[in-house]
Amino acid sequence: MLKIRVIPCLLLRGRALVKTVRFAKPSYVGDPINTVRIFNEKEVDEIILLDIAATAEGRRPPFQLIEEIAGECFMPLTYGGGVRSLEDMQTIFSLGVEKIALNSYASASPEFIRQASDRFGSQSVVASIDVKRSLLGRPRVHVRGGRGADGADPVAYARTLESLGAGEILLTSVNRDGTFSGYDIDLVRQVCAALSVPLIACGGASGVGDFRLAAQAGAAAVAAGSLFVYQGPNRAVLINFPSRAELKACLGDITPDAGAKETHA
Repeated sequence: MLKIRVIPCLLLRGRALVKTVRFAKPSYVGDPINTVRIFNEKEVDEIILLDIAATAEGRRPPFQLIEEIAGECFMPLTYGGGVRSLEDMQTIFSLGVEKIALNSYASASPEFIRQASDRFGSQSVVASIDVKRSLLGRPRVHVRGGRGADGADPVAYARTLESLGAGEILLTSVNRDGTFSGYDIDLVRQVCAALSVPLIACGGASGVGDFRLAAQAGAAAVAAGSLFVYQGPNRAVLINFPSRAELKACLGDITPDAGAKETHA
């Protein structure tokens, strides 16, 4: 198994999978259960599933759908979206989900990260950080699906979330989401350098070469959406994943560094 994890990041809206560009203009991709079945066949190691509408619509996670998806998922599954209580987390874990990503609610109530970590273990808690650069290039944390500016510096914010017990950081570039323009490597490098827990780089991957650049910058894992659901210049929907040989050739010689240490229980 590769030491650098490569993870499809799937966006849920209602009962459909969608894909966004810079967190806007969601386009229909397909049925989440069928998509997960395809990724099973491709022997994907891990999947991230984010409900991008739950927080905006002020509703709880879609527990029944999560159960259906988890029941078909043969690999570890991380879920995020609309989680605002330890009870929600307990229910989601009972459905077969291994990790829960916390974003907007963690920004509003950072102590919830500590409560979740104390109860379920830091290895089950992923702190999700969405970052948007200003016109002058200054990176700042955004919440509520990129709609609201938290204003925090992402490096300091990631360090705070780690200190509260987050076992992993999911770092997504809003500016690069769905653009195939490559990861924000400078941002990945800066945040990784400040952490001792693993970081998942997300937003902008155009190919396996981008995976290597993110890993060299310190990422313990790389996530992608468009790359795994579209094919060709016209973005025809085609669920795909690099072969093991391709990934080994690109990432086989890279070992996660200080930004990818083991999480504590």
